[in-house]
Amino acid sequence: MLLRQLEYLTTLARERHFARAADACYVSQPAMSAAIHKLEAELDVQIVQRGNRFIGFTPEGERILQWAYRILAERDALIDDVGTMREGLSGRLRIGSIPTALCVVPILTSLLCQAQPHVRIMVTSQTSIEIQRGLSQYGLDAGVTYIDNEPLANVRTVPLYPERYLLLADENQLAGRTSATWAEAAELPLCLLTEDMQNRRILNSVFEQALVNPQPAVETDSISALYSHVKEGPWATVLPHTWLLRFGVPDGMRAVPLAEPDIRKTIGIVLHERDPEPILAKALIDTAQRIDLQAILDLPMHD
Repeated sequence: MLLRQLEYLTTLARERHFARAADACYVSQPAMSAAIHKLEAELDVQIVQRGNRFIGFTPEGERILQWAYRILAERDALIDDVGTMREGLSGRLRIGSIPTALCVVPILTSLLCQAQPHVRIMVTSQTSIEIQRGLSQYGLDAGVTYIDNEPLANVRTVPLYPERYLLLADENQLAGRTSATWAEAAELPLCLLTEDMQNRRILNSVFEQALVNPQPAVETDSISALYSHVKEGPWATVLPHTWLLRFGVPDGMRAVPLAEPDIRKTIGIVLHERDPEPILAKALIDTAQRIDLQAILDLPMHD
């Protein structure tokens, strides 16, 4: 069994197409097919369902695919470990972050790169479900997501900060107000994230607790698009307090905390449960634990 054969399998799982997978691996399609056939003969099982196009993996193939993810991840960890002994911490740290936490991730990555200049960072915006899948398939080294809302499987969690919620609306609507209720927010023309986002599912549950059912005028899966709509149009939104750190409050608008109920959800780092722990992921956690992240994020609230 060659590592290259396992790389073919994981690439095929990602591309779901033989020709695209072969191109991604810089080999011809016949060469990739032959390598997979050879692996099937060696293991004495059928891995890929046969057809004129890629249909999927057999049950045995799905099991082998999970081992392939794990073996390749351990190979990468070995390379990072040996490289660290030779020249200090280096390599690429792959982080998946939910959109509402994307503005916080640079605080951690900038400090990490200052301390370890040879580390490279890749940050992708993903849903919590995509982060879970990326960790289980070893496509991510760490995720930044909610850790006390929807269940996570086979992960280690490290709390970072509690996410609190603000109502951002026209300053005339919030004149003299120091807070607003969720029921009051539901009466405004809202712009919210789409329902495939966990943040939106959290907001929906809180509105339900407040016995209201808002019908947002605009929905988007992009934080920047949401903020732009609120800034340019006649809409209000409910946003995490961390957004103030990066985006501030647009002219003519005001942000106040939401109450009745007072809800907070914990954002944290999640790692696939592995032993030993990936070196770069551990470095990210060490960085987070050296600073008072909550104090940094609360500063705009007191300006």
